[in-house]
Amino acid sequence: MTQTTAAAAPPAVPASATGQAGFTGARDARVAPASAADREVKRRRVLDILDAAGRDSLLLTTHTALTWYLDGSRVHISLAGDPIAAVLVDRTGDHLVTFNNEAARIAAEELPAGVSLHTVPWYGNLHEAAAAVGTSAAAGQQPLAEAEVAAELRAARQKLLPGESARYARLSAELAAIMTDVLSAARPDTTEFGLVSQLAERVVAAGAEPLVLLCNGSSRSDFRHPLATHSPLGRRAMAVVCARRDGLVANITRWVRFDAGTAEERDAEARIAAVEADIFDATVPGARLDRIFTEIKAAYVHHGFGMDQWEQHHQGGPAGYAGRDPRVTSSATDTVVLGQTFTWNPSGPRVKIEDTVQLTESGLQVLTVDPRWPSTAVNGLQRPVTLQL
Repeated sequence: MTQTTAAAAPPAVPASATGQAGFTGARDARVAPASAADREVKRRRVLDILDAAGRDSLLLTTHTALTWYLDGSRVHISLAGDPIAAVLVDRTGDHLVTFNNEAARIAAEELPAGVSLHTVPWYGNLHEAAAAVGTSAAAGQQPLAEAEVAAELRAARQKLLPGESARYARLSAELAAIMTDVLSAARPDTTEFGLVSQLAERVVAAGAEPLVLLCNGSSRSDFRHPLATHSPLGRRAMAVVCARRDGLVANITRWVRFDAGTAEERDAEARIAAVEADIFDATVPGARLDRIFTEIKAAYVHHGFGMDQWEQHHQGGPAGYAGRDPRVTSSATDTVVLGQTFTWNPSGPRVKIEDTVQLTESGLQVLTVDPRWPSTAVNGLQRPVTLQL
């Protein structure tokens, strides 16, 4: 295994460099998005976990933990594959291990300041190599594995710091604007694949990764996780996007309709927004997720959806460096904190509502918002309604 020095400034790109449309040279080259101040807090949080466990090192290996701790570094190649990096956090510092064929790009574009870079051959064992760096390995001690402190790491991720909160807000607003632009141009004969391909193009152009793309036209509106098909949208359609940038995942659902809708549809749309409002009311500092889950089940009954609707689709939960971190269930006992982000997604037959929000001192702030999208006040908060074209 080879070690290099801690992160330095990325190499300059010649001013005459050309490539994809919009690339104009060094000023457009990617640099690691990490905030030094935010990373210092994150390192302190991990050291607190080590102190509580009586250990000297922790090995981070998952996308969620790595992108959080590195504060937005991209550690993937395939969206469906394992990370191409691992990080060993010990008392002396942070050690990132990657494959030799990834190291140059990682060093130039993804490595935060103060993180030492180590390489292993592309055919080597990444986790074994990462566990072998640092002072604890020299003393014959095995690092903590993520699974041993999963709850503690999740708690460390809950309260977003200033830099990541700003990045998340920008991504969320851009995603909402993309939804407005694409769905406003949709027509009844637009196919589901046609719609999601336009959404994907815009998401990628924004420097993000489309992790989830869903769409159902009126012929497939019974499906709550509708992968796109060649079916036309027809008279009414739903689109869902979960997009990741700098590690953070924003989630949004929007509906479009090409007629006035039926009285039953409009009533169901209003009632699912009321279910969401009850969930928002329960999302307060100090609330436990399992108790919010109890409120969710009651909200469905209270607003006329029936007591089995919570079983037909997951209900969402805390958001951030994972789509849900975790999904809310009766066994999730995490406690809500200020600064935490959420994506709740209550759904009923042919209706669903979903946005990414952050809990602030003044209440819940919707992040995936575009003022151009039609909305209505629900319990004092502007919520999206179906776009009628």
